[in-house]
Amino acid sequence: MAFDYFYEEQSQQFAFYRIPKVLFTDNRFQKISTEGKVLYGLLLDRVSLSRENGWIDEERRVYIIFTLNAIRQAMNCAEKSAIKYLTELEDFGLIERIRQGLGKPAIIYVKNFIDQYNLQVKTCNNSSSGPVEVPVQDQYNLQPNYTNNNNTDFNNTNPILSGDAERMGYEQFLKDQLDVEILKQEYPYDKEMIDGILELILDVLCSKRKMIRIAGDDKPVNVVKGRFMKLTIEHIRYVMTCLQENTTKIRSIKQYMLAALYNAPSTIDGYYRAEVNHDMATGII
Repeated sequence: MAFDYFYEEQSQQFAFYRIPKVLFTDNRFQKISTEGKVLYGLLLDRVSLSRENGWIDEERRVYIIFTLNAIRQAMNCAEKSAIKYLTELEDFGLIERIRQGLGKPAIIYVKNFIDQYNLQVKTCNNSSSGPVEVPVQDQYNLQPNYTNNNNTDFNNTNPILSGDAERMGYEQFLKDQLDVEILKQEYPYDKEMIDGILELILDVLCSKRKMIRIAGDDKPVNVVKGRFMKLTIEHIRYVMTCLQENTTKIRSIKQYMLAALYNAPSTIDGYYRAEVNHDMATGII
């Protein structure tokens, strides 16, 4: 069977299961089999669906129902293997199964792997709830050397201790997830801006506020965190490109970057599709 090549306009046509990259890059997860990591990705994919369906217990914990038969079909494996992979994840602490009895399928809690190995909350700040533009002071140098931006509101204050356990855990996760070192090699003159973007994302992920203002709208902080946790190196490249091509005055670079990062997962495909269509129309490709 012969398959065709990928062409530019087809490069993002598929839907994907998201398996956290850190499961493959962090030595602490080496004992988990590749099949177990794939199953974790399948279970993780069900979490967002369960949340939409209201499968949340009295402690506000999201749970999923994924039967052995469904796992067998998804993994194309025998029942014995499906049990093995589930047990492997449970023994490692990445899932918790609650058996309901009476022939009912078990409830599965998919554990947040960042909470494992002390990558969890130690409280970044104790601010009270309420809508804010962003739950930190301006501390970044995101001013690029190729745009006409001024009146930015960033300074050198640093209200969050660098030794905070949660922040350190998220920072390591983001460095792996976003391939920060590769970004810095690609943009050698904008390393400070890349560090600023990383700090901005970190402050959102560590926020204890209920709402964050994005492009003039107050968004639930968990919604924003969910978007930011899905960011990849491609999204950061896209944001960098948008900032490079911008020629208008940016009054608040922080708010501009927040909106760009938040919208990147939903706008990146349309942007590159338009670029391809433009190049094809002009005969460049």
